[in-house]
Amino acid sequence: MTEKRKIRFGIIGCGLMGREFASASARWCHLLDLDFQPEIVAVCDSNPAMLDWFVNEISSVEKKFTNHKELLKDPSVEAIYCAVPHHLHEQIYIDIIEAGKHLLGEKPFGIDFNANQNIIEALNKNPNVIVRCSSEFPFYPGAYQISEWVNQNRFGSIIEVETGFWHSSDLDPNKPINWKREIKTNGEYGCMGDLGMHVLHLPLRFGWKPQNIRGHLGNIIHDRPNTDGKLVPCETWDNAILTCDAVADADKFPLIMSMKRIAPGHANTWFIRIIGTEFSAEYNTKYPKQMATLSFRPGENQGWKYEDLPYKSAYPTITGSIFEFGFSDSILQMWAAFCDELVNGQEMSQSFYCATPQEAVSTHHIFTAALESQRTSKTVALNRSNRSDVNVGLEV
Repeated sequence: MTEKRKIRFGIIGCGLMGREFASASARWCHLLDLDFQPEIVAVCDSNPAMLDWFVNEISSVEKKFTNHKELLKDPSVEAIYCAVPHHLHEQIYIDIIEAGKHLLGEKPFGIDFNANQNIIEALNKNPNVIVRCSSEFPFYPGAYQISEWVNQNRFGSIIEVETGFWHSSDLDPNKPINWKREIKTNGEYGCMGDLGMHVLHLPLRFGWKPQNIRGHLGNIIHDRPNTDGKLVPCETWDNAILTCDAVADADKFPLIMSMKRIAPGHANTWFIRIIGTEFSAEYNTKYPKQMATLSFRPGENQGWKYEDLPYKSAYPTITGSIFEFGFSDSILQMWAAFCDELVNGQEMSQSFYCATPQEAVSTHHIFTAALESQRTSKTVALNRSNRSDVNVGLEV
């Protein structure tokens, strides 16, 4: 048996997603026939208490830091997963890139457009570093299947598309305020910066280019208690619905994108619905085993068909096809795609790669236009200076 190529990882930001990422390393044996394996060898968080779980639970961890620059000095660390608040993205991502470490970073890749452009400038100066953005939902079997159908031109002409990511974790008005509810740490984008890459990843990957944006943004709960129980302003947008005219080849169609932190009845729901002249499909993680499809044939009655999906993922696993796919599985698949590209480049064992810096730039153009639309109550054109297909010098 060929020995697997070991990739020595550091984690910067040891909160919820840092732990999710690290726990996936303990499940690497779940994946089959891969020639690489990540090892979490170093962790960093400005709060020393956050490091204890990693040291106690992840046996491969050798070093812990409270200053990310000290971690980046370690020549044995090859790649970084970084999950820190948005206002820290610019400096830390640039430091990682300039240190020559490969980076899988959390969205939105900068607190605002200017921060994002500075990250991109650093990347352009260090083209040998692989940089990708975390976005795991397209690795669900249903989403992966829809990607294959789009590549096969199965839908005919696109009539309309709706995609979204909804949860209700902010429905409780007594939930204490945190960094995602303050502009200085989350940014003006609000829920768009936090959830938007999940919603836009597939439309952008499919080459569907928004031509304009009409933003409908809602600040639903205006105040939340702080740690002392005092009500303080909740500054960021809770929900966002963006509508646009999108273009795909010769088709022009409405694209609706929604990002909601306050969506009663939804815990963590990602969905995409594509309506075409020949074929339509909808996948929703609320029902992770179910795919809805509709085929149009002249003269036949029309009706949606609902069928269970087998457990079929981008990278083969030990799991039988009768079982259900879940969130932790999607993270494992995304991480496998990042490692596969790092080790094998364009010879990846499957073709769906992680969200790119180019796609992150596109989201910033879209979110910036949505903020302008909210301020003016007008539809904002995505012109040459802000549209989502601007070339930023990256080969994708």
